[in-house]
Amino acid sequence: MEIRKLNPDEQPPMELLLLADPSEPIVREYLRRGQCYIAVIEGDAAGVYVLLPTRPGTVELVNIAVCETLQGQGLGKRLVHHAITGAQQAGYKTLEIGTGNSSLDQLALYQKCGFRITGIDKDFFVRHYEEEIYENGIQCRDMIRLSQDL
Repeated sequence: MEIRKLNPDEQPPMELLLLADPSEPIVREYLRRGQCYIAVIEGDAAGVYVLLPTRPGTVELVNIAVCETLQGQGLGKRLVHHAITGAQQAGYKTLEIGTGNSSLDQLALYQKCGFRITGIDKDFFVRHYEEEIYENGIQCRDMIRLSQDL
């Protein structure tokens, strides 16, 4: 597997990005402002993440997704570690990430990768998404904010 920056002439893997964030307009907006990285296996996009600079010294991991058939094999963890290393090498001091209150597997993954919960943005998904989102039988309402000092 190779993890690399998306080339300027390549289209981002929207089908993967929309697994992590169901709003295409929101995804397109942060793709415009951030940098997209893809994991490629045998020529196909198997995973993706986007780093978005937010303020001096800080970058946010705004989308991380793995092809559904490859989930549970450690690819997500490899993508998170790649993002951490890339952010460090780029000179950032803090890496942030946000996920839904109902994203139980993602919350576990991020904490295993060294992120700490720093806050909750109540009703974030209710305010910013037209359709209700459910995961694990739980309505996704709040954004759980996590960060890691690099």
